[in-house]
Amino acid sequence: MAAAARPGLGRVLPGSSILFLCDMQEKFRSSVSYFPQIVAVAARMLRVAQLLEVPAVLTEQYPQGLGHTVPELGAECLQPVTKTCFSMVPVVRQELDSRPQVQSVLLCGIETQACILNTALDLLDRGLQVHVVVDACSSRSQVDRLVALARMRQSGAFLSTSEALILQLVGDAAHPRFKEIQKIIKEPAPDSGLLGLFQGQNPLFR
Repeated sequence: MAAAARPGLGRVLPGSSILFLCDMQEKFRSSVSYFPQIVAVAARMLRVAQLLEVPAVLTEQYPQGLGHTVPELGAECLQPVTKTCFSMVPVVRQELDSRPQVQSVLLCGIETQACILNTALDLLDRGLQVHVVVDACSSRSQVDRLVALARMRQSGAFLSTSEALILQLVGDAAHPRFKEIQKIIKEPAPDSGLLGLFQGQNPLFR
């Protein structure tokens, strides 16, 4: 049985977490800001999830028109779930229902104001803790991205960076997979424009 995390504290544990990878598809490559960077960070999250045996789910929004998941995500091991809804939850509900131990969802992908926001709200409505990986989520518009992050925080989601979540998951430098994970995070995550969004104590986050 997975260890239980104190409700509301925002801890993430491998045995009670799941990674959601949302719609990182070819047609978004040229229009979404910092697309290569957020895909690279999401790929880090996926590699760590695999090492720690954290389950992961992958969706694709209308792939007939928007193309398939970009290869650099490294998600060939996952079977993408096709959707048209602006939330992952309706199409992955069966996966969630089959994993009653899940308490925390780590959320990566695009676009922040669309599928990420709506997925977060649906997950919160189910009573799950949502951890938005802020350096693995983006939008075409940085205003939409910023306001959507603030909106999710207002609704009770936790905003965190990939490295902070990875270190929470591994928990201890004595963990048997720590050396492998340390290699993944040795270089800082690529810049995805977050510093400019948060600089000056943005009033949206007060």
